[in-house]
Amino acid sequence: MHTCSLLEAELYILLAATRILARQLVRLRQQITNLQGSRAQIRGVATHTQALYASTSISTGMKGATKAMVAMNKQMAPEKQAKVIKEFQKQSAQMDMTIEMMSEAIDETLDKDEAEEETEELTNQVLDEIGVDIASQLSSAPKGRIASRNAAPEVNARSESTDVDELEKRLASLRRI
Repeated sequence: MHTCSLLEAELYILLAATRILARQLVRLRQQITNLQGSRAQIRGVATHTQALYASTSISTGMKGATKAMVAMNKQMAPEKQAKVIKEFQKQSAQMDMTIEMMSEAIDETLDKDEAEEETEELTNQVLDEIGVDIASQLSSAPKGRIASRNAAPEVNARSESTDVDELEKRLASLRRI
């Protein structure tokens, strides 16, 4: 019976060793699970740290941009800019008028007779294309004076005279420029 108790003792030792190994295996699995959770938490902290760093960088950039905008606002006073824009518009309008007057003067000098003839030909061509005959319409137009009051021509003459005087003044001021 001696061998039987030895077998039982060995079996008991093996069973105890198996339990110890099984307990170590369970603890090892728990530690692996805990390590995986810790790794996930560390990654979360790393991601959060990167986000904070990016936020800090953006904040620093915004601070620099704000300083630059403040400096530009000091240099570019809105009142000064509005004044410059108004002056530009005024000078641009004067330049346009001067260019128009110079173009008209050049056109009149170079193309007096040719322009009138060409304009008349082009007008007649357009009217012919749309079927209007000016000669027949002008011949059927009433001839003679239309009766009117005596005061009306004087008022028209005065208003035309005032308009002509005003245009001459504007022309003289433009020639001074």
